[in-house]
Order: sequence, then C-alpha cells, then structure tokens
Amino acid sequence: MLEQKIKNFSKKNNINFLYNYSLKKLNWFNIGGTAKVFFKPEKLEHLILFLKEFGNSSSIFVLGAGSNILFNDNIYDGIVIKLGKNFSNITLMPNKVIIAGAAASDKKLSQFAENNSISGFEFLSCIPGTVGGGLKINSGCYGMEFKDILLSVQVVDKKSGVIKTIPTSDINFGYRQSDINKDYIYLSASFKGDIKEKSEITKEINFLKKKKELSQPSKIKTGGSTFKNPLNKTSLKVWELIKKSVPLDTSFGDAAISEKHCNFLINKGNASFQDMVKLIRYIENNVKLKTGIKLDTEIEIIE
Repeated sequence: MLEQKIKNFSKKNNINFLYNYSLKKLNWFNIGGTAKVFFKPEKLEHLILFLKEFGNSSSIFVLGAGSNILFNDNIYDGIVIKLGKNFSNITLMPNKVIIAGAAASDKKLSQFAENNSISGFEFLSCIPGTVGGGLKINSGCYGMEFKDILLSVQVVDKKSGVIKTIPTSDINFGYRQSDINKDYIYLSASFKGDIKEKSEITKEINFLKKKKELSQPSKIKTGGSTFKNPLNKTSLKVWELIKKSVPLDTSFGDAAISEKHCNFLINKGNASFQDMVKLIRYIENNVKLKTGIKLDTEIEIIE
C-alpha cells in the first residue's frame, strides 16, 4: 500500500524512488537486507514535498555515509532517505564561517578548511562520516568534537517539512550525543574556526592521520568504534575493558574482533547481521561479568 501511494506521488511530481533497494553497499559493514523504498532527493523542494505527504505516516530512516550503521538482513519496512550531492556543498562565508551541507563528508569539510587556512577542522580528516551523521552523535576524536566548531544547524522536521535553524546555544551536547529532536533531518550547519598558516594545518592533519593509521584498522569492512568509552564509570578506555574481558580471537561466522584495535569489529567476508549482533552481545556480557561495567554501543543497530 505504501509503495503504491509513493508510486502515485512519484508520477504526479516527477520525483524518482527506488524499491526493494539493497542496503549492503551503503554501509561500511557491508551487511544488510533491502529497503522497501529508497529515496535520494537531489533538491530540497523535493524532500520537503515528500515529507509533507509521507512524514507523518511512514517509518523513515536517514542514512549518511553508513560508517557506523548495522542493518538487519531483512527488509526495512519503511523509507530510507540518503541526501543527494546537492546537499554536500561547502561554502566560505565572511569572518571565516563555513557552511557545509549535511551530505558533505567530514574529510571534504576538513580539506576545505585546510585550503582556506582555517584551523579547528583537522580532526575531521580522521572521521569517516558525513556532517549530518557527525551532528547527530557529536562525533569527535583526538580531543575535539563537532560542538567545538559549530555555530548553528539547519534542519527540516520529518513530520511537517518545516525548516528550522537552531543555534548551538540551544543544543545540549554530550559524549556522542545531543538533545536535538530525533524527528529532525539535518540539512546543513555553520562552523567557525581560527585563521592559521595552511602549512601548520596540513602538518597537524598528517600527524593525526598517521596516528589513526597506526592504531586503527583501515580498508576493511568495519563500522568504526563499536562501543562508547564508559565515562565516569572507570579510568579505563573501552578497548582496555574488552581486552581484559574477552578472548580477542572470538568470532561468530565472519564477524570478528580486529587484531589492530579491539573496539573495532570487522566483517571478514560474509558476516550476517546475526553474526555481528552475537559478537556485540558477547562482548557486552563478558565486560559486564568481568568488570561490572555496562557498555553502550556507538554504532547504530537497525533491528
């Protein structure tokens, strides 16, 4: 019934949708089934028109780079939205303010800031996501987070199609979280950095990239950091808790623990959703039994 309604809407408004669309290639784990409906809007007006028609009646999931998402192997019974390339523009404004579309990669934003001799964005070169995803969970690394450079965010309400601008002062950010309404889809954000010599910025980016390369797996099927560091519960990092509690050669099917960093779980080939969830729950249970600490996932699991 949903499909037919969307097909009618598609024909009437000349907006393209895809059906029973594979999600495997859209996430870094390379795990997942299909989306009943897949929508990649290239124009804001199309997104708003769609939300006004279906935002209140349908299950909607907005997908960014897919770098920290674990999809079920079944059919996602709703609509998956992935913003098109027109939502990835980056613009330099007066006073060294940068406006970046939600679909822009963190790496692209970091490079843009570097090319314009603006510092503060160096850490983004090491985050494999999009601006929208980073805003959603206040992504960060090496002592910096999105909130540290953010001025405001522009969002659209899923349920009404109404656009709003929210200043940073109205947002409560925490470790890998914010209190921004879950019904909002991120459209863009304004950021502010500091003027600095480009050569110094490049030097810092290269240093951070090298640091990451030495400690984290790359060029494999992984969802990045699996668990959040348990702040205020222990002085130990999450990888130290895992190392103390779990045999690091543990695997379920092709779901395994990275030899390079034990907070990174990897798909060695054809891991299923259930394989990866079993490994995640096994680690959670063992850490709880050994240390008494309950871990929270940083990756988003779409059951």
